[in-house]
Amino acid sequence: MGFNFGNIVSAFVVLFALIDAVGGIPIFVACQKNKEINALQAALYSFIIMAGFLFVGNWILDLFGVSVEAFAIAGSLVLFFISIEMIFGIEIFKNDDSNNNSATLVPIVFPLIAGPGTLTILLSMRAEYAVTEILIALLANMIIVYLVLKYLNIVKKIVGVGGIFILRKFFGIILMALSVKLFTSNIEALF
Repeated sequence: MGFNFGNIVSAFVVLFALIDAVGGIPIFVACQKNKEINALQAALYSFIIMAGFLFVGNWILDLFGVSVEAFAIAGSLVLFFISIEMIFGIEIFKNDDSNNNSATLVPIVFPLIAGPGTLTILLSMRAEYAVTEILIALLANMIIVYLVLKYLNIVKKIVGVGGIFILRKFFGIILMALSVKLFTSNIEALF
C-alpha cells in the first residue's frame, strides 16, 4: 500500500488539532506540579492505544453492524463539538486527585491524548485515508507529544499564554472545517 503525502499532512493536522499537545500545556503543567510525567511512556502508550484501536475498531464496528461511513459521520459530529470547545474555551475534563504519583497514564494518556474524540476520529479517518497514512501521521504526532512533554517548561516559555490561546482557537477552526468536510463526504456515500 502506497501513501499520498497530502493525505498524510491532512491526517496529521486533524490529529494534531485533536490531540492538542500545545493547547494542553496548561493542563500538563498543572499535572506536573503534583505528579510525575514520563514523556516517553506517555507517547508510547498513546501510540499503542490509538494504533491498536485503528485496527480493532473496525472489528468492533462490524460486531455492531455499523458502517465506516456512519461512524465517520458520528466522528465528524464529535469533531464539530470538540472544535466548539476549543473555539469557545469550554473545558470538560477535570483532573481528579488519585493516590497514584504518576500522571502519565491518567490523565495524560487517557483521556487527554488518546481520548474518546481521538479514538473516534481515527476510525472515521479510515473512510478518507489509507491506514499507512494515518499511522505515519499518528507517529509524527506522538513525536511532538513526546517533545512537548519532555521539554514542557521550555515550550511553555517559548509559546507563552497568548500563543497557546491563539493556537487553540486556530486549530479549533481548522477542526470545525475538517468536521464539515468529513460529514459532507460521508453523508453522500451513506445515501
